[in-house]
Amino acid sequence: MSTTGLTTKNVALVAIFAALYYVLSLFTFNISAPGVSQVQISLFALVASVFGLVLGPYLGTVAAFLGVFVAWTLPPSGMTPYGFPFLLSPPLNAFVTGSIFYKKWKVAFLAFAVLIAAFLFTPPVQPLAENLIIVAAVLADKIFALLLIVPLVRFKDQFASSEKGIYAFYLILGFIGNQADNMWGTLAFSVPTVYNGIFGLPLEAVRAAFLISPFFYPVLRLIQASAVMFIAVALMRTLKGTPWLWQKETILSPNLKTQPQP
Repeated sequence: MSTTGLTTKNVALVAIFAALYYVLSLFTFNISAPGVSQVQISLFALVASVFGLVLGPYLGTVAAFLGVFVAWTLPPSGMTPYGFPFLLSPPLNAFVTGSIFYKKWKVAFLAFAVLIAAFLFTPPVQPLAENLIIVAAVLADKIFALLLIVPLVRFKDQFASSEKGIYAFYLILGFIGNQADNMWGTLAFSVPTVYNGIFGLPLEAVRAAFLISPFFYPVLRLIQASAVMFIAVALMRTLKGTPWLWQKETILSPNLKTQPQP
């Protein structure tokens, strides 16, 4: 697949995957976030990780954004204001997952880290000295996911060398991508225009909801990562060596050293 420009094939694939996202949204159910019933967590959003694996960080991001935008615009969502702040969550999942898989892990690490750092300047955790418990409750699993990028890249050859390793690789990668999704949602919800303007919640209610989050989100993201793992193992084996992947070379490709010339 060409990685430069919007070729006809690339446009078609983006449209197909975006349509797939919308169709899946019609056959899956959402879960209400703890403490904020208006926030609906879309379980099918995990497919954004697969978008990043197949289409790469750029086309995958576009496909995920178009898919989630259409799903938000059309019934049954019908452009509810509650979903608008979170439209970038699946695209960020696709971007982070695709960037890591296609050897651009430093870009993924930086993007994820910026989201985490930005959260520290939001009203729910200011002043930091008085809200360290909230910071720890919200960011512990996200920071853990961020730091997992390094060993995932460092030990990629070990992951690729066994059946169990491949499953573990996609499980970890899916967890990282879905945590990036969660990080954007958390950051967006922490903006006064969102939590007070859209949801009508006072600051203390937001802080209370964040304190509940460690008992819910890590488990949910692990479940989503498990689904990504099973889908990715089968799909990527099927597509390996075909022109349908964004690039032939991935993080799991054999590290072939240049042989000296005679």
